[in-house]
Amino acid sequence: MKLYIRNMVCNRCKYVVKTELEKLGEEVLDIDLGEVELKGEPDASQLELISKVLAGFGFALINDKASRTIEAIKTTIIEAVKDPELLEQKNLSDILTTKLNRDYSSLSKLFSEVEGITLEQFFILQKIERAKEMLVYDEMSLTEISYELGYSSVAHLSSQFRKVTGLTPSHFRKLRVKPRKSLDDLI
Repeated sequence: MKLYIRNMVCNRCKYVVKTELEKLGEEVLDIDLGEVELKGEPDASQLELISKVLAGFGFALINDKASRTIEAIKTTIIEAVKDPELLEQKNLSDILTTKLNRDYSSLSKLFSEVEGITLEQFFILQKIERAKEMLVYDEMSLTEISYELGYSSVAHLSSQFRKVTGLTPSHFRKLRVKPRKSLDDLI
């Protein structure tokens, strides 16, 4: 049986979900961001227990198709932001349509209706959070960060960064404060 899980955004999330499911006696056949394939078919009471345990870690089971699609969109965007080579080869709309096997306009409309922001706005929020992370670690120059995140220039990154955070990237770096949000709390 395949379970769809909200807020799985990183490898650590996959580890926690797998570990907790195994503690409950479930055999995990495959796990990916937002999805877990179990060997058996849990009954209603087992699903309720799974849901309760996962909720304790900030995860939630997703039952309806629209929610699964939204979660798949978010996961795909997060993966794209973390993999700059992917964005060099394809644009966001191509990545989403290929991965989700649906046309971009329907994905965009669904996302906007459910989340209240556009796909592009969510994509920008993810890129800015990634930029904050890179700035806090102070291992890359602004030029390198802008290139890594697929911006055409440092000025473009700075403009979007300021629009989202109210600060320039340079000022943010100087603050040495880590006002970052978890990826699942962005919207």
